Amino acid sequence: MEERLQKILAQAGFGSRRACEELIIAGRVTVNGQVSKIGEKANVRVDQIKLDGKLLKYPETLIYILLNKPKGVLSTVHAPDSRPTVRDLVPVEGTLYPVGRLDVDSEGLILLTNDGDLTNKLTHPRYGHEKEYRVLLSRQPDDKQLNAWRHGVVMQDGYRTAPVQVNLETRFGEETWVRVIMKEGRKRQIRDTCRQIGLSVVRIIRVRIGNIRLGTLKSKEWRYLSPSEINELKTYTSVSHQSK
Repeated sequence: MEERLQKILAQAGFGSRRACEELIIAGRVTVNGQVSKIGEKANVRVDQIKLDGKLLKYPETLIYILLNKPKGVLSTVHAPDSRPTVRDLVPVEGTLYPVGRLDVDSEGLILLTNDGDLTNKLTHPRYGHEKEYRVLLSRQPDDKQLNAWRHGVVMQDGYRTAPVQVNLETRFGEETWVRVIMKEGRKRQIRDTCRQIGLSVVRIIRVRIGNIRLGTLKSKEWRYLSPSEINELKTYTSVSHQSK
């Protein structure tokens, strides 16, 4: 059966569909010896599809892994320096990409998979999947700060963040835990938002992406998603996609 090239590449574990479109645009993909174009279709069982001159293998068995990323670990496959990556923590053979990146100072739930289609649905901004965090602040925010955070904050570059759910949890001396649920995910958004409204972040832990929860998994620990979790996740992304 013929399918769009970006979908075939994504299913083979080369990233999201959007990332695979960039590979095609860059002229790195050929079909039967001809440089491919966006919109082109192919059949993986019949056509010779190559990326950078290397023949594309038939899609690997799909793998879904949940990792509790510790602070100081990069949410990438390859590091630009000597720092460890999330891939270093998961000794599983095959191509795996992180879904829903966390900055190096943040902790918590991160998914690793070779399912490019699911990666695209979970990371593309237009789908707006929920992400939940526990955030430790150096002091308790006042009502003005909480209201600003909840309704959206104008950042230094002029961008206004979308409304989020922010609820106070517990307090230890001056430090306070808050729970944040948001649908957008700009780089370092929680840290930058807090800085903009005069709050200092001590710690950030992501505890949920969509319907998948971190649970009791300890730092650096990982596990495979159960069949029921995978089905729930795919159902969740499909329903969310249809509602957009």
